[in-house]
Amino acid sequence: MAGILNIQFTPKAGDKEASLKKVEDFISGYCDKELDLIVVPEFFSTSIDDYTMINAPEDENGGIVIDFLKKVAKKYHTNIICGSVMEKCGEKLYNTCFVLDRDGEIVGKYRKIHLFNYFGGNEGTYTEAGEKPLVVELDFALVGVSLCFDIKFPMLYRELIKRGAEIIVSPSAWSIPKKVSDKEKEVCINTWQAMNICRATENLVYFITSNLVGNTNPFCESIGNSMIVGPMGEVIKNLGTQETAAYADLDMSVIYNFKKTVPVAMID
Repeated sequence: MAGILNIQFTPKAGDKEASLKKVEDFISGYCDKELDLIVVPEFFSTSIDDYTMINAPEDENGGIVIDFLKKVAKKYHTNIICGSVMEKCGEKLYNTCFVLDRDGEIVGKYRKIHLFNYFGGNEGTYTEAGEKPLVVELDFALVGVSLCFDIKFPMLYRELIKRGAEIIVSPSAWSIPKKVSDKEKEVCINTWQAMNICRATENLVYFITSNLVGNTNPFCESIGNSMIVGPMGEVIKNLGTQETAAYADLDMSVIYNFKKTVPVAMID
């Protein structure tokens, strides 16, 4: 079994320390559980705040944000998918997810490949696209990493299962304009949930999205609905639209059996 903690919340723009404290507060509430993996959202330390992201980025080692989570990983003896930070490398900025092991060591770094340049998004105007998919061998599973808008590109996930991924995570900041109607919001949430289920079932993996929720910039509302979905499309957890965390024990033998009997990674 694998103990997973999925976290969903509203960061405080311009106050990284407050957002980081909120993450540890959620984790401390589950310290009596077997924590094999913690997943936090995209831009969890800054919110979707262009000024903070662009003008206060982290360095190639993740800066103060990853330094903090390194201590958390060691304290709670857990692996962490560190959402994402804006990483500055030379003169370039990347939307980057760091992966930490139980010793607080960086064991993987994924730079978002598919940037949100559509439906009014402009991520590519200030961020460089990554090029390399990532699957990390943690001590309990092979974990593939993606970020937010990647979810619309199924061929990325096919590459992750070809590399052996048994769990795939997608820290996200999936949002809609505040001015949309209730019906449009419902359609957006339904679409988001359907994509979560599709990515799990087509790849026969556990699929985990950790999303922001609430007012995440003056113009957008993040929709929450962070999910843990099983390989047959079963919704194990859906965090709805509240700031919360959810814990699940995942039976990894289910994935091992599927890999033997239904080798989807090998089927063209």
